Amino acid sequence: MRRHDVRWRRLLAALLAMPLLMLAASAYSAPKTLLVLGDSLSAEYGLTRGSGWVALLDKRLQQEKINTGVINASISGETTIGGKTRLPALLSKHAPDVVIIELGANDALRGLQLSATQANLQALIDMARAAKAKVVLVGMQIPPNYGADYTDKFSQLFPAAAKQNKTALVPFFLKDVADKPALFQADRMHPNEQAQQTLLDNVWPALRPLLK
Repeated sequence: MRRHDVRWRRLLAALLAMPLLMLAASAYSAPKTLLVLGDSLSAEYGLTRGSGWVALLDKRLQQEKINTGVINASISGETTIGGKTRLPALLSKHAPDVVIIELGANDALRGLQLSATQANLQALIDMARAAKAKVVLVGMQIPPNYGADYTDKFSQLFPAAAKQNKTALVPFFLKDVADKPALFQADRMHPNEQAQQTLLDNVWPALRPLLK
């Protein structure tokens, strides 16, 4: 085979490969959508608008040039039941690539049976996955005054669900916050603005790998 024939074939192969490379690059850089399904801890309850951890997350994504839009669908007082009711429409409307599930604390406050919370969390994970979205499950804990047995079993719901479904897990959303009274609002239940960066830092290690 002549040398110029070899060069021509190599050039032709390179030209044919270019559309595939461009498609791959386009897919890699395509913008993603992140949906946060949470309660008052994510809905900026008692905070200045734009100061909550979800808003800080949006800013961090921009700073790190991670092409991801953030939809905050959190509602104060939300339970896993309410989240299960609302999620299908949210998935249909926004088609998120990643769903952060930050629900469960209000279930405990309202005395919902643990089995019901567990079933609802599973339903939320199943819905998100059926919509081809990755899931970050945010773990919660409750004060010991609810009884040692209930408190312990409640905290185990989240790692158990994450392990069973092989989803990303934030072990405890209020890590480095729950034990610091100065980081709470006057109601002693909701973190203040000073705590929001810590909440984001607790979520970030579980979320970041899913946005690559």
